Amino acid sequence: MRSKMIKRFAAAGLAVVLAAGLLAGCGKKKAETNANGEEIVELTWWQIGDAQKDQDKVLEKVNEYIGDKIGVKLKISTAGWGDYDQKMQVVINTGDDWDMCFTCSWANNYLQNANKGAFLQIDDYIKDTEMYKNIDERFWEAAKVQGKTYGVPSEKEIGSMPMWVFTKEYVDKYDIPVDEIHSLEDLEPWLKLIKEKEPDVVPMYLTSSYSAPIYMDLIQNPVGIEYGDETLTVKNVFETEKMKSTLKTMRKYYQAGYINKDAATASDDKSIKRFVTKGDGQPYAELVWGKDLGYEVVATPIMDTYVTNISARGALTAINAQTEHPEKAVEFLNLINTDEYLRNLLNYGIEGEHWDKVDVPEDEAAEAEGKPYVYDNKIKLNEETRKNYSVSYWVQGGLFNTYVLENEPVDKWAAFKEFNTSSVEAPSFGFDFDLEPVSTEVAGFGNVMDEFGKSLYTGSVDPEEYLPKLQEKLEATGIDKVIEEMQKQIDEWKAEK
Repeated sequence: MRSKMIKRFAAAGLAVVLAAGLLAGCGKKKAETNANGEEIVELTWWQIGDAQKDQDKVLEKVNEYIGDKIGVKLKISTAGWGDYDQKMQVVINTGDDWDMCFTCSWANNYLQNANKGAFLQIDDYIKDTEMYKNIDERFWEAAKVQGKTYGVPSEKEIGSMPMWVFTKEYVDKYDIPVDEIHSLEDLEPWLKLIKEKEPDVVPMYLTSSYSAPIYMDLIQNPVGIEYGDETLTVKNVFETEKMKSTLKTMRKYYQAGYINKDAATASDDKSIKRFVTKGDGQPYAELVWGKDLGYEVVATPIMDTYVTNISARGALTAINAQTEHPEKAVEFLNLINTDEYLRNLLNYGIEGEHWDKVDVPEDEAAEAEGKPYVYDNKIKLNEETRKNYSVSYWVQGGLFNTYVLENEPVDKWAAFKEFNTSSVEAPSFGFDFDLEPVSTEVAGFGNVMDEFGKSLYTGSVDPEEYLPKLQEKLEATGIDKVIEEMQKQIDEWKAEK
């Protein structure tokens, strides 16, 4: 009897196993293949910025193209500007399934994620690719962490170029020589003039994101090395004579009524009339700013353009160290950085719906003939449908094979290349600071800067009173220890160069 029961249970168990196997077989999804019979791999790409209404429509076109070309299907996930850092910390730390992500010096911190092993080391994957040969070698140098590469840089402007941005209406009206205005002090007579002649205009419009001109590479804010200092002496920016003078001038301007009273807390209100503000520029930036503001602006550089790790790491795409498809991810990134059709489809959307080509004027084409990065295509955006697809172009890849807009010069990217070539490397370019020995001290800097930075930079408080308070808190946080450790590391780095 017992023997029959055992056999019965064994038979029943086998039936369950067989049934489960049959069900699993029935439910298994057949691999998708392209026209060449190649299996199509899906890659998930995290990007910073708001989700676009027409994203799926554009991706359908993208996937038709890249599926046949390289056997890849793309899925884009997004997180908003204010949420991206926190979202990516969760995505990375919890082991979510993803393949590529946007990273840089200021969001989803490239250096920290590379150091902790979140990003794939890609040197062996990229060495024979077209993008590796084409992209300025200084971008690749900046992408190295401890001698290894962990991200593909988006080739764009390489240097930091802070600029004063003037409303052209008032420049023309009062014949203001903006080309002669560079330093903060150069602004004074013109701020005074606008205050007297244009009572409805804010002479110097600032918001909480404003940072006073800083003439140094802030390797770990507020600690760094002054531009041009070949001795590589590490300093607290607030102890430099230049910053002390700058904060005094800002206070003077604030008290004179040149700066809006809510500058330390304000968000940009484009309806407010302003004479001058500050922007982070690049060639032809005034065309972008003017389009965004709805009126013409002109701009002038505040200081020489320097290349730092922070500026050269302005935008990269990294690959998940745990991805199952590293070769395909690199193959896709190579394609987006070298294939004009794909780059512009992802950047601008669908031709005939989101944008249309326009003719390039003959004189402009002739003037640009023979220059690098010149394309014979200009486009006009469809403003209505463009609302449904408007991505940040530098998030997805290099700029130099994107079409130029109708109001931009056809040799725009040639100007960018010239700008990059002429940008000077800061003495500290290539140095990465290992935070580990002073991580506790550095963690406290943010709170101190949040408490004092915005109000001091905008002139909202008296530096004679508040700068000593800031210094006292920085000292309590351990800034001297950070300076000592950074100096030790940079001396070692200099000796090895």
